[in-house]
Amino acid sequence: MKKIFTLILFAFSLSVSAQSLIGGNNILKTNLSADALNNYNITYERSINHFISLSVNYKNMPLSKLPLQSLAKKFIDNPNINFDNFKFGNTTITFEGRFYLGLSKMSGFYIAPYIRYGNYDLSVPINYTYTPDKPSPNISLPPVPVNANLDGTIRTQSYGAHVGMQFQLLTKLVLDISFIGGHYGTSTGKLNFIAPIDFPKPAQVELQRILDNTKANPFSLKSVVNSRGATTDTEGPWAGLRGLGIGLGLRF
Repeated sequence: MKKIFTLILFAFSLSVSAQSLIGGNNILKTNLSADALNNYNITYERSINHFISLSVNYKNMPLSKLPLQSLAKKFIDNPNINFDNFKFGNTTITFEGRFYLGLSKMSGFYIAPYIRYGNYDLSVPINYTYTPDKPSPNISLPPVPVNANLDGTIRTQSYGAHVGMQFQLLTKLVLDISFIGGHYGTSTGKLNFIAPIDFPKPAQVELQRILDNTKANPFSLKSVVNSRGATTDTEGPWAGLRGLGIGLGLRF
């Protein structure tokens, strides 16, 4: 916290000295904190008047290994999921309005309500075994392993707000520090598994049992398994927190 406070004081001192150099109603910037976590992003902000601006943000996280696996294991109750190979990615678009309390355009403390649309891509590997039908009453076959990978997208729409401070540095450079925020909304999704050509009935029955017993509260899951594979529909609330974010941009 001491380092953050020092950064704010330093930025404020530069901002005061740069007031006479401020020009342009547009800012193009990126959130360095998100970039460091493979959430690549770009934001365009446009001043509407002395105290209000509008912005649009695009963010993309490529499909990669699931972060915070230990938390995911507590949230998703299914011992057959291979969390080591679980993959997660997302693309979001956020529309935001900012209300500045500073003396200059797009500068100073702000309150920012926003609406966010997101597509969250999932690749969920489920490993299980099934017992084949006996070819005859006196012959038993060993369990057969199956790797069923459910791939799909969860689509979300949420509303929220965050607070922060933006500073003018030097002539064109802008520092944007978002302190905290959050959003809440709804989500729907569909995951699909395409079965191999030979997907016998016992394998279908066992996969149906596993999917029916999967819990991921507060989401509701509905799964259907047949000879062609499996489909899981999801529906539920969607929420998120915005922690400390440090952005750097160019004003023009």
